[in-house]
Amino acid sequence: MNAIWLVALPLLGAFLLPIIYRRSTMLGYWTGPFILLVNLAIAFEIWRSITPEQGPHSIAMGGFKAPLGIVFYVDKLALLFIIMVVLGTLILWLGNKIGKIREETLLLLIVGGSCGLALSGDLFNIYVFYEIVAVASYGLAASRGTGAGYAASLRFLILSALGSSLLLLGIALIYAVTGTLNLSHLAELAPEHLNNTVGLVAFALMLIGLGVKAELFPINTWVPEVYATAPPRVSALLGGIISKLALLVILRFLVLIYADNTEAHLLLLNLGILGVISGELAALRATDLRQVLAYSSIAQLGLVAIAFAIPGPAGIMAGTALALHHAIVKPALFMFIEAWGGQLSRLAGAAKVSMLNSILFLVLTLSLVGIPPLPGFWAKLLLLKGALALENSWYIFAIAIVLIATVIE
Repeated sequence: MNAIWLVALPLLGAFLLPIIYRRSTMLGYWTGPFILLVNLAIAFEIWRSITPEQGPHSIAMGGFKAPLGIVFYVDKLALLFIIMVVLGTLILWLGNKIGKIREETLLLLIVGGSCGLALSGDLFNIYVFYEIVAVASYGLAASRGTGAGYAASLRFLILSALGSSLLLLGIALIYAVTGTLNLSHLAELAPEHLNNTVGLVAFALMLIGLGVKAELFPINTWVPEVYATAPPRVSALLGGIISKLALLVILRFLVLIYADNTEAHLLLLNLGILGVISGELAALRATDLRQVLAYSSIAQLGLVAIAFAIPGPAGIMAGTALALHHAIVKPALFMFIEAWGGQLSRLAGAAKVSMLNSILFLVLTLSLVGIPPLPGFWAKLLLLKGALALENSWYIFAIAIVLIATVIE
C-alpha cells in the first residue's frame, strides 16, 4: 500500500467535505470518520509490510530519485506517530456536534499535514506540511467564535509566523552550506559541513521555529491562552497530539544530521529543562483547570524534549514512551473539562461529577505525575535510566529537575 494515500486522502476529503455537506448533512459528518478509518487501515498495512528483512523504505515522488526529488521516508516510528494522530482525531471527532463544516475541514487538513510532516524525507516538504498544520491550527484555535478566542488565535498566528520564518531561515542556511535538502544526503554531508558553528546556528533556528508547535521554552507563551479559550476537543488535539509531531521532526534532525553534534543535543536539553521548570511552577499558581492542564502540557513536552536530547536508542525509546503516554492522558483530561467546566472550585462536591469520573480523573492525573505502577511511571523510568547511563553532569542536572518537578506536579 502506497504511503502517499495517508496524505492525499485527508487533503482530498477536506476539499470535498463542504460539497458533500450540501448534498447530505449526515453523509458529510461521516465522511471524515470514514477517511480516518481508511487511513488507519493503510497505516497498519504498511506497518505489517515493514519487516526486519526489508526494513524501512522510501518513496520518490514523480520518479525523481533523491537527492533531487521529493522523498517520503516510511519507518515504524513515523507510522506510530501517524496512527496516534489519526486515531486521536477519530476519537475526538466522534460525539461532536453534526454540521461543524469548517472545524471538520480543518481537522482533515491537520491530519493530512501531520501525516506528511511525519513522512517527509526532505526539509522543503517538512516546511510545507508544517505550514499546512499551522494554518489549520489557527482556525481551530478560533473556532469557538468568541472575542477572547480570536485574540488568542491572532497572537498564536503572529508567534507561529515568526517561528515559521526562523525555520525557513535555518533551512536556507543548511541549503546554502550543503546544496541539498534531502535528509539522507544531509546525513552524509553533515560531519564535514554542519558539525560547526554554522550548523549549530541552523539547528537553533529550526529548533525555535518548530518549538512554537512543540511548546518549547521560550516560544510557548501562546499555550495557556489558546487552550483556555479554544473548545476542549481542540485543546485536546493541539496539546495532546499535534504538538508531538514537531518534536518528531526535531528528533529526525538530531538522529540524521546532528548525531555527532553534542552542542545540538545540549541545546534541546536546556530548552527542555526550562520548559519543565516554567510549566510546573506556572501550573502550581493557576486556578483555572484549563490553564493548569495547559501549563502541565508545557512541562510534559519539556520532558519529551529532555528524553530526545539523550543520544542513542535509549533517548528515542524514552521520548516516544513519554509522548505516547501524554497523547493518551492529556486529551482525556481536557475532555473532562467539557463535562465539568473550567474552575477547580466547581469540582468539589459537584453533583455531575460521578464516582467513576472521579476515579478516572484521579488515575489519569497520578499516571501523569508518574506514580507507580501506572504507565507514566515506567515512561519516566526510561528517561531516568537513559540520562543516568550517560554519566554527564548536564543530564544528571536534568534528572534532578525532573524529580523536583514531579514533587511540584
